Amino acid sequence: MLNKITDSLNFNAEALRLRSERQRLLASNIANADTPSYVARDFNFGEALKQATGQGSVAAKGLTGPTGEPRTLRMPTLALAGTQGTHLAKNGLPPGSNANEEMTYSLQSMTNLDRNTVDMDRERANFTDNTVRYEATLRFLNGQIKTLNTAITGQ
Repeated sequence: MLNKITDSLNFNAEALRLRSERQRLLASNIANADTPSYVARDFNFGEALKQATGQGSVAAKGLTGPTGEPRTLRMPTLALAGTQGTHLAKNGLPPGSNANEEMTYSLQSMTNLDRNTVDMDRERANFTDNTVRYEATLRFLNGQIKTLNTAITGQ
């Protein structure tokens, strides 16, 4: 019984963490919409959640199918040298970032003349969708906690 409760809470906590990380990536894409040669990044939330919770593995293919998720290409690993602790970590992420999921570059059917791949309409739609799903997960988790609290206190 206790394992089911713990597993459920851990699953929802992991979902919130991944939603938060995806929100950070989408915000970065929007912020860099005018940066020349910037390549938009994203990851498949469902696959990342399966991998993080041990319910499956990330597909080995570089492109996703027509599932509604953006077509993506796996990011190559970059070797960065940092001279200060505030620089990007060797994995190319800012200090404190918890991105262990398979981040990808988003492929566009058309790029801008400056080779920027950010499609503002798609990024805004993904940002809004992710925000709504984050809020729904948070409300569900709060409901679970309130139910547990009621059961424990007997009120």
